[in-house]
Amino acid sequence: FRRAHTLTVLFILTCALGYVTLLEETPQDTAYNTKRGIVASILVFLCFGVTQAKDGPFSRPHPAYWRFWLCVSVVYELFLIFILFQTVQDGRQFMKYIDPHLGVPLPERDYGGNCLIYDPGNGTDPFHNVWDKLDGFVPAHFFGWYLKTLMIRDWWMCMIISVMFEFLEYSLEHQLPNFSECWWDHWIMDVILCNGLGIYCGMKTLSWLSLKTYKWQGLWNIPTYKGKMKRIVFQFTPYSWVKFEWKPASSLRRWLAVCGIIFVFLLAELNTFYLKFVLWMPPEHYLVLLRLVFFVNVGGVAMREIYDFMDDPKFHKKLGQQAWLVAAITATEFLIVVKYDPYTLTLSLPFYITQCWILGIILVLTWTAWRFFIRDITLRYKEIRRQKQEHRSEKDKCLSNGDGHSSILDEQNGNKLRERKL
Repeated sequence: FRRAHTLTVLFILTCALGYVTLLEETPQDTAYNTKRGIVASILVFLCFGVTQAKDGPFSRPHPAYWRFWLCVSVVYELFLIFILFQTVQDGRQFMKYIDPHLGVPLPERDYGGNCLIYDPGNGTDPFHNVWDKLDGFVPAHFFGWYLKTLMIRDWWMCMIISVMFEFLEYSLEHQLPNFSECWWDHWIMDVILCNGLGIYCGMKTLSWLSLKTYKWQGLWNIPTYKGKMKRIVFQFTPYSWVKFEWKPASSLRRWLAVCGIIFVFLLAELNTFYLKFVLWMPPEHYLVLLRLVFFVNVGGVAMREIYDFMDDPKFHKKLGQQAWLVAAITATEFLIVVKYDPYTLTLSLPFYITQCWILGIILVLTWTAWRFFIRDITLRYKEIRRQKQEHRSEKDKCLSNGDGHSSILDEQNGNKLRERKL
């Protein structure tokens, strides 16, 4: 029935597209016809995928919604592969087919400069530096980290990623000028206010979702209109709730997996800034916002698939399809950045930055070796030693009798006397 329904929808869509093309006279503009044909092909593919693709772990608001984003992931990955195989000039000018305002070099903007919170030299507005930083990206930071918290579902992982990204901005401000920010912009406005408040609200939402009673009732079985409206609203909440317990220190496998998740997360964050830089897209462009909306939807599914695979590898024998696509998309974006501007990426880090990163890597590797190798060997040695001591004490108790003589020793001496007699 599902396959017949899919063929019916595809047939109707194909007939509608053909009817539209036959009614109107085909323009002689090759670029316009090419864009229209590509869009129609993508629509047909999305229609097929929404009804035929494999279901993911989420079922609300509807499984077709998540199948749609899975197909969008495939389309986006194919688009990235196409951009990757173009020359730098052609790739940047190709963006004009999407928006004619693109394909123009971006003006540099530095968020650093004067870092005084209170500027006594400005009599009209001494706090002008603070007001200049309060742009549209402040609520974007908050809502972004609120949604990321709903994806990761772990407080300490969110805080580590938030702090680590600020360190990356410090380390890479010599490559991208917009990474240069004031210290209070890094730690007060970003980490504490925007990111911290978003993580806090996200954790409160997670607590409510974990305590909520998931007892679903059919819409037409609810007698009151208020109950029906409430049921429609709750359709956009999860069908059931799974609390993520990453437990990174429980085993070496989980520790490496969590480190890999943090690494991919940070790489995807960096790709946002570097792609804007190499493809000449202004930060406020709608394509940048669409990419973030895309990652919010596919990232949540990917994190759930990764957690299911780590938590129960016997049932989930292989990683989910959305997780593989997100990893492939992140890697392809990074390859585009490397190809389009290798000079910027190969700018050497300052010496003190290199020292800090080497020290951090050494500390992480040292802790890993101690936690999963040296500590385990030490605990195993202590356990064996304790068992030997317990066995020795039990043997001494068995050997000793009430008058202070050992029956087993007497038996051994008797055996020796018999051997001498023989």
